[in-house]
Amino acid sequence: MPVVPRSRIALFLVVAALATLADLWSKHAVFSWPLLRTSEYWLVQDHAGFQLSLNEGGLFGMGQGAQFWLAGFSVLAALAIPIWLFRYKAAEDLVLTVTLAFVMGGILGNLYDRLGLHGLMWGAFSPNRAGPVYAVRDFILLAWRWDPDPMKRVVWPNFNVADSFLVVGAAVLFFRAMAKPDGAKPPADSEQG
Repeated sequence: MPVVPRSRIALFLVVAALATLADLWSKHAVFSWPLLRTSEYWLVQDHAGFQLSLNEGGLFGMGQGAQFWLAGFSVLAALAIPIWLFRYKAAEDLVLTVTLAFVMGGILGNLYDRLGLHGLMWGAFSPNRAGPVYAVRDFILLAWRWDPDPMKRVVWPNFNVADSFLVVGAAVLFFRAMAKPDGAKPPADSEQG
């Protein structure tokens, strides 16, 4: 039975670590910027910028208050990915190895937040709440139309670098599965015998 080369394990670990660090560094940098505590900052006026947000749910804010369940699912995924890659030899595929390394970075970055390891306290963000924040730090703001009237705004839910890694990773996995389903047999005209 072939063994996954150590270079693939090293590649996975390095890319996952760099993705996690990129996410955590970006969150720390933006959340340390005092100007953003009270308003948004536009890089492209009314379309792309930064705005602090704390998400106690999952994708698009669904499942608010379920951060500990989501943390549990994150731990399961963080355990399943290396098993799939290295025990079941999925790491023989370079694209899959790199893609799952980025997914792992996204999982670990958001898990760090859900466990409250960032050290944020609610009082700094919401005067009506006290205690530690167990929420994902989101800050990337995209809007198609920004209006002073919140009912007229067309805004994508705030997200972060980890979310980007997760979404892009999921898209690559989806398109790879559509292009090359597991267990697909070669066409009959390529078989020799």
